[in-house]
Amino acid sequence: MPFNSIFGWVIKKRIHQIDLFRKYPLEVQNELFTTLIQTAKDTEFGIKYNFNSIKNLSEFQSKVPLQDYEDVKVYVDRLIQGETNLLWPGETKWFAKSSGTTSDRSKFIPVTKESLEDCHYKGGKDLLALYYNNFPTANVYSGKHLVVGGSSQMNEAGSDSYFGDLSAIILKNLPWWAEIKRTPSKEIALMSDWESKIELMARQTMNEDVCILTGVPSWTLVLAHRILEITGKKNLKEVWPNLEMFMHGGVNFEPYRAEFKKIIPDEGMNYVESYNASEGIFGIQDLKSSNELLLMLDYGIFYEFIPMEYFDEIKSQVVLNLSQVELNKNYALVISTNGGLWRYIVGDTIRFTSLLPFRFTITGRTKSFINAFGEELIVENAERAIAIACTETNAQIKDYTAAPVYMRFLEDANKGQHEWLIEFISLPNDLELFQQKLDENLRLLNSDYDAKRSKDIALLGPKIVVAETGTFDAWLKSKNKLGGQHKVPRLSNNREIMEELASFMQLNPTN
Repeated sequence: MPFNSIFGWVIKKRIHQIDLFRKYPLEVQNELFTTLIQTAKDTEFGIKYNFNSIKNLSEFQSKVPLQDYEDVKVYVDRLIQGETNLLWPGETKWFAKSSGTTSDRSKFIPVTKESLEDCHYKGGKDLLALYYNNFPTANVYSGKHLVVGGSSQMNEAGSDSYFGDLSAIILKNLPWWAEIKRTPSKEIALMSDWESKIELMARQTMNEDVCILTGVPSWTLVLAHRILEITGKKNLKEVWPNLEMFMHGGVNFEPYRAEFKKIIPDEGMNYVESYNASEGIFGIQDLKSSNELLLMLDYGIFYEFIPMEYFDEIKSQVVLNLSQVELNKNYALVISTNGGLWRYIVGDTIRFTSLLPFRFTITGRTKSFINAFGEELIVENAERAIAIACTETNAQIKDYTAAPVYMRFLEDANKGQHEWLIEFISLPNDLELFQQKLDENLRLLNSDYDAKRSKDIALLGPKIVVAETGTFDAWLKSKNKLGGQHKVPRLSNNREIMEELASFMQLNPTN
């Protein structure tokens, strides 16, 4: 039996366990909750909040306050210096350096042996299991797996602890069955200089038999275009005839889909999304016909949810469990994990599209929105609207960000506006039409935005500014965030990021 067939047969054994939490989600989460509490009851955190006396979720919620990074940092600093048994039993040697899209302050998320094995690696295996289950003729294990995103050099943090991008931690500890298929070499994959790394990755991998691409869409495109330049090929299927799958995550894929289809003109190419963060893997696309994500319930992560209408009342008691969530409402994600995070506010927002099983879409960030004029614009609205505008004007984008233009800066001081700074791969065939379509679809997707735009009463139409090629990369590089999973904030409720970007670009205003 060919090795690929054996691998597919073995990895699909996991499907029946996934089916269990698809059918019995609350039971699986309740059992996991008990296990987490009992395992951590003798840690410093567990003793402080009397985990030994907690019998149910209600007691847990009343005794343990919601946490953000500042609450966790005091423990993380001590863990880095080698202290043990603080948040989770035993030692914690690895710390994932968070991308931190809006702050220069680095965040170090603890990664325990349990979270690495029972969440991050388990998520990777599950993605492949679901893929082989959905595509029985899959042949992805016959060739190489090109890992593009997120890696950087590991750095010594304490006496025996290390920090770096999550993918660097994963690469350092990969199981043998994954390592034998991975490309490029670790020496290249762990380079910090992304400009040099892209060149070396291109030259080392362009002659490999690559079946899987995995990474952040924007950097994967940069690598792909460089390979096409070097080889002179028209598309990636000419470079890698057996390429059949792109595993992506980190940012919304829709604005990049058209460009991927252009450079991979193959109807048999499959795109699979996962929701992977430094804190854990939370969701995987389990259906061929939908980009919804299945909430992964047996990864050592217990979930709670804050309805976004109450999020400003942070530290309040308006926190729901999985049995209480509703469809099509926006929730901030709260997690307790086998990495030692307890009632930790991740900073992402999701919306459930199904309750049995629990499937969802990512809607944005708790701090990534524009509500300067009561428009309540979220990332999900922006991503969908800009994707439609691109489709209708044959445009392709690399990056963008948007921010309010306050009334005092406009000729009409009674009205506001949104400024969109966009770096295009391919310019729209009609920039004015692009602007119009963006505005129209934002109005269709968001009733609050539509109300403020009505007759230009409170909000003028969007202002589009075309950024010179390389603007966003230059900005990220200035913050030592170029490469990997570092990403440009899509929406900001102030002009701080927009003003910073102004110093890295030559503007071409369109109106």
